[in-house]
Amino acid sequence: MNIFAKFKETVSSVLPIMVMVLLLGLTIAPMSFGTMTRFVIGGILVIFGLTIFLLGVDIGILPIGERSGAALTAKRNLPLLLAAAFLIGFIVTVAEPDVQVLADQVRGIAPNVSKWGLIFMIAVGVGFFVALGILRTVLSIPLNILLTISYFFVFAFAFMTPPTFQGIAFDSGGATTGPMTVPFIMALGVGVAVVRAKSNKAGKVKFSSDDSFGLTGIASIGPVLAVIIYGIILSDGNSSSADSVAEAGHGFVAQGLSVFLSLLPSILKEVSGALAPLAAMAVLFQILLLKMPPMQVVRMVRGFVMSFIGLILFLTGAQGGFMPAGEELGKVLGAASQTGILWTVLLVIVGLVFGAVIVCAEPAVWVLTDQVESISGGTIKRRVMLVALSAGVAISVGISMLRVLYGFSLWYILIPGYSLALILSFICPKLYTGIAFDSGGVASGPMTSTFILSFTLGASEASGGNPSVDAFGVIALVAMTPLIAIQILGILGIIFKIKSSKSERAKLKVEATE
Repeated sequence: MNIFAKFKETVSSVLPIMVMVLLLGLTIAPMSFGTMTRFVIGGILVIFGLTIFLLGVDIGILPIGERSGAALTAKRNLPLLLAAAFLIGFIVTVAEPDVQVLADQVRGIAPNVSKWGLIFMIAVGVGFFVALGILRTVLSIPLNILLTISYFFVFAFAFMTPPTFQGIAFDSGGATTGPMTVPFIMALGVGVAVVRAKSNKAGKVKFSSDDSFGLTGIASIGPVLAVIIYGIILSDGNSSSADSVAEAGHGFVAQGLSVFLSLLPSILKEVSGALAPLAAMAVLFQILLLKMPPMQVVRMVRGFVMSFIGLILFLTGAQGGFMPAGEELGKVLGAASQTGILWTVLLVIVGLVFGAVIVCAEPAVWVLTDQVESISGGTIKRRVMLVALSAGVAISVGISMLRVLYGFSLWYILIPGYSLALILSFICPKLYTGIAFDSGGVASGPMTSTFILSFTLGASEASGGNPSVDAFGVIALVAMTPLIAIQILGILGIIFKIKSSKSERAKLKVEATE
């Protein structure tokens, strides 16, 4: 993709959030000058970093995913395909910027949790469920059946993990599917689907276009289950973890512009450690599987270098500017909400508006909606999908603000919500089910992980809540509501089609009698 087009896409993603924060910071929710300045600088770094990172992913990393999926499927060796799918899912997740951001957020309020231990568990979960999703495609297992069974185990284990880890676990499912993981998993799925479709033409396998979507939705289940199990393991002999989390400070608001320079050494180390396994995997696949010509190898290397630079800029801007501003804004509005009902209503309204805007600010949402419109032949319009997603995410962030203020359990929302989503999966068209569960993953991208979660943490702390329980869960709700909204959209489409068909038949009947 042209760098100017990618820059325009990223600016349209980040700028609306920046404008809203600055307007609130200059009017009803005044923030310190230092935080505002760092937010602007951080926003600029996020824009340029995300632009360079996504361009590098497009030219250097995505082709590896698609070609690897096609080459592995063509070998007709199922164990090899599944092992490679696990490895790809694991390594790409380690390199995912959203996972890095979430782990930093968790460490900010839970020092007893190992950052890399958490990332490792999330990566294992993604790898396992990517392999499971590929197996579903190969064996033509219905998506709704696999989703129902998977979420049954998720909720069964969730009740055994400490409350501290429940919100973090479901948030990890949304944060995992970010700008690195989603395109790569989609590319892997496309590569497998292309070879399967060619085999279908030869009459060897059964393949449906409905299988074009759903792999991202399946992959997002893995980290939820993995972190739940991680929480159960940590809870043994450590019952005081929730208290230490509740009492720990966030420590995100640093003083002075030097914060960006002070962050660079640790971020440089993290990014190097995250991308090194991905680079090693690419080299291994090139030698043993892909054997791309020298020009394509050079292009791949250039893409990796751009991804490396872009990821450093993105994380520096997010940690140095976006997260402190989100937390301080949340603290101001959270504290004000304790003074009267009008401020309480305002906090919820701000949450609704942030939710509606932020889903349109997620780069992966534009990738998915473009793919949906293309594969559906224009029958599923991008604009209609964006409206449905905006409405769903706005509601989820608004509910999260109410949780912060009143402290009701996350289960009151997640259990009915996922139950409804799974019931709808047996009613609406299969294509919409795949799109819906993919949408849940892409809706909770870098803007949600960096800004909305920080905003919720700040509001929870200032309003006297327990951030580890009341704030974590917002990403989970953002990832859940699209599952319902898009499937309802599919059911409405069926109803509209039936009514249109009846109307057309009645019209033809009248014309025939005349």
